[in-house]
Order: sequence, then C-alpha cells, then structure tokens
Amino acid sequence: QVQMVESGGGSVQAGGSLKLTCTASGHITDSCRLGWYRQPPGNQREMVSTIEADGTTAYGDSVKGRFTISQDRGKNTLYLQMNNLQPDDTAVYYCLARCYIAKATHYDYWGQGTQVTVSS
Repeated sequence: QVQMVESGGGSVQAGGSLKLTCTASGHITDSCRLGWYRQPPGNQREMVSTIEADGTTAYGDSVKGRFTISQDRGKNTLYLQMNNLQPDDTAVYYCLARCYIAKATHYDYWGQGTQVTVSS
C-alpha cells in the first residue's frame, strides 16, 4: 500500500511561484509513473505533468515552459515547481503514483490534494 501526501499549496498573486511537494510512504518502484494532476473549480481533473523512473517527463500544454516536475526516488518524493502562475492555474492539485503490475494492470495511489489559488 502506498500513501501520497501533498504539501506546498497556498495563495499567490499572478506571476508568482509555488513549489509543491508530494511524499510517498511505501515503496515506489521503477514500475511507477509519478505525476501531478489538478481539478479546477467546476471542471474535471486534468494531467499537469508526469515523470517516469528514468526521468522522462510530460506536460500539459497549458503549463509547458512554466512548470517543472522533478523527483527524488531515494526519498520517495515528487516536486512541482510552478512559475508565472496565472488565475487559470487555480485548482486543487493532486499527486499520483500509477504502479504497473503487468502491461495492462496498474494501481493508482492518489494524495488528498492541496489547494492552489492565484489571484489577478
């Protein structure tokens, strides 16, 4: 069993920065893809960024060039550096560990979420 705990959310003005941290309890193996997702008010949850064990990253179009995902697998920790935040970035941010047991079988472990609010 893996538990994910986010921290680092808060309120900032447009143009500001925040760094989110997610710490996992339990073993995160190389078969786990880690990622950040967000759910804006009244909208569905969307992918922000993901990172593989080998460091391969992916970003949603709206955050490319502004957000940077990183990890320290030795510390079971995931980070999201968010720069030039805009009001549209306001959302609850969740971290996810998607751990593959086989090619078509995986388990998802979600954090409880952390609120990010950006004012104009």
